[in-house]
Amino acid sequence: MDSSDLGQGAAYAPAEGASLPDARPEPPFVLVEPLHRTSPLIFASPHSGRRYPAELLADARVGLISLRRTEDAYVDELFAGVAAHGASLLSATFARAYVDLNRDAAELDPEMFDERPPASVHTTSARVQAGLGAIPRVSGDGQAIYRRKLSLHEASRRIDAVHRPYHETLQNLLLETKAQFGCAVLIDCHSMPSNARGAHAPDIVLGDRFGASCHPSVTALAEATLRRMNYRVARNAPFAGGHTTQTYGRPAQRVHALQIEINRALYVDERTLERTNGHTRVRADMSRLAEALAAATLHKSLA
Repeated sequence: MDSSDLGQGAAYAPAEGASLPDARPEPPFVLVEPLHRTSPLIFASPHSGRRYPAELLADARVGLISLRRTEDAYVDELFAGVAAHGASLLSATFARAYVDLNRDAAELDPEMFDERPPASVHTTSARVQAGLGAIPRVSGDGQAIYRRKLSLHEASRRIDAVHRPYHETLQNLLLETKAQFGCAVLIDCHSMPSNARGAHAPDIVLGDRFGASCHPSVTALAEATLRRMNYRVARNAPFAGGHTTQTYGRPAQRVHALQIEINRALYVDERTLERTNGHTRVRADMSRLAEALAAATLHKSLA
């Protein structure tokens, strides 16, 4: 596989609070790599960023807590232990409300801008129609985010500053990993709200686009490992995988992508977004999942 096979300055808020100016711009992601790469595993967290640029807060008609409900809160922390098992972790730093990294860059809602973006299949996607395009129109609790229409220049600036560098880095990681191990396995990490899912709803949903983005042995191993930890696990319903799994998952070319969605109620108070006691357990279990996947020496069976 070559690069053609893979999809491709503001004031910041501190991770937990209101916006403060920084002396210098910071990268739109954090990449944590092990001392020695011993596994073809790459974990990515595109929705856990907690930086809210001052321009977003100034234009927002909703409060910070409403914006933060778009986050996959603290998912980067849940997977922070994967480097100990020879895997890489790529995490967004900017908030999903500012730029959604699990969307195609062209998924722009025409109703949000003072001039219409170029017409394409992306501008009419179901995600755009729901207000959840690359520049989200609504917050996590369904409220309209902006007081005004944005310019296409602003959208392009965000894409260039945040979306493009993240995906260029992810693409390079996949190419380098495949070159080293003969395959690459991307675990795209998310969390899902617990509301309206019922008492017997899954704790974790694994999405491999019904087998199109990942070899079934990887999905089966992840499911079995999580079930041994007493999680209720479902596959592909209600989440089969998003832009990341669709773009990068190419099993025939030995690049696999599996999405994991974790019920937020397991580790966070969904009203206040404060960590609960469950955070420690889930974090330990996600490290155990990485250990199990790494111990399977996937590069020997998938390469």
